[in-house]
Amino acid sequence: MARNILVKTLLELRGNPRACVYTEPLWGLSMNLCTPYTSVYMIALGLKDAEVGFIASVYMFMQVLFAFLSGAITDKLGRRKTTAIFDFIAWSIPSLIWMRAEGFWFFFVAALFNGAMKVPTNSWDCLMVEDAEKSRITRIYSLVVVCGQLSALFAPISSILVSRFTLIPAIRILYINAFVIMTAKIFILYGCSRETRTGVIRMRETRDKSFFSLLGGYGGVLKIIGTSRGTIFSLIIAALVGAVVMVNTTFWQVIVSKKLLVPDPLLPLFPMFRSVIAMIFLFTAVPRLSRFSLRTPLLCGFAAYMAGQALLVCAPAAGAFRYVILCVSLTFDGFGSGTLLMLAESLVALHVNPHERARVMAIQHMIIMFATAPFGWIGGILSGISRNLPFVLNIGILFIGIAATLVYYYRNPEAHRIGHEVLSREEKGESAG
Repeated sequence: MARNILVKTLLELRGNPRACVYTEPLWGLSMNLCTPYTSVYMIALGLKDAEVGFIASVYMFMQVLFAFLSGAITDKLGRRKTTAIFDFIAWSIPSLIWMRAEGFWFFFVAALFNGAMKVPTNSWDCLMVEDAEKSRITRIYSLVVVCGQLSALFAPISSILVSRFTLIPAIRILYINAFVIMTAKIFILYGCSRETRTGVIRMRETRDKSFFSLLGGYGGVLKIIGTSRGTIFSLIIAALVGAVVMVNTTFWQVIVSKKLLVPDPLLPLFPMFRSVIAMIFLFTAVPRLSRFSLRTPLLCGFAAYMAGQALLVCAPAAGAFRYVILCVSLTFDGFGSGTLLMLAESLVALHVNPHERARVMAIQHMIIMFATAPFGWIGGILSGISRNLPFVLNIGILFIGIAATLVYYYRNPEAHRIGHEVLSREEKGESAG
């Protein structure tokens, strides 16, 4: 039996792609242990739904700012150094603030630091893919999504701590743990990676240029983006997926805890189930993507995610049957989110200009975050009215995603070949050169 293409890709990774992918599961023992409880933790400390949504929007607006700065920073400092410095600023420092949080302003300040994560998001992407074969990019991003989903397998750790110490003390312990492991991840990745070939060139080209002159060059970058239909489409898809994921991540715990009355110790077990489903689909469905253009998996991902959100809205507020509905909902969510996250990242990477990757991706991230940012605040207002409404909003966004995909591929028939050819070369083991 032929080896699974994702397993084959994982074993054959070398250099920076291997360093980035192999260290990514450390998220599962750090930040993602806290994620299932983030909103509930904030509410337990006295924040209202609207304040939770406002903090989410502050976080997103800070991402807009840092996304704008990230290209110039990444070119000036290099991909490797930028990733190390700003990962510490964006994750290690906020972990200490969240651990000591007592109210709204702690979370507000933490969001200001945490928004800097868009800088290492850009530099880390460059570090991972710039020296990789183009034919492997979709597979590499699939592995990154799998690594992120693996984090949910550690969910019982959170459940045990919450059961034993109650919610607030347990989450404080988890944030201390997040600080230690994220800081260790930063050092490991820095030690195991090397500056990319493009990164060395860009550092040399920007050595004698001021930081502000680099920011001034974004006009040409916007022209590069604006003349590419594929890039514009990838931005639309990434923004829609980002909005849905932000609303779902922020308010899923709230609806499950406050409307469906699921006990706190059980909260991490459901995301674990969703992540297992996502990994199964990524290992079984993604290797068959080469049979289609990217249109088919995009439409399937949007439709599945929409079905999962609809089931969550319809779940009864009491009784054992609500757990059945939750599991079915998360099955659709797992397929939809896993597929869309991988495809959104892959579309952006496939259409980017290689020489200007850092600055083009900086503008792309800025546009995506700017479009996504208001949805945390909007979701908070809607949740204050009804716990169901943020997910009704998501259903509407996902419907727009289906419409955008159909329109783009109808108007650009040649786009069917993009992605299909890349995936086919990977399936055959050929280099994109």
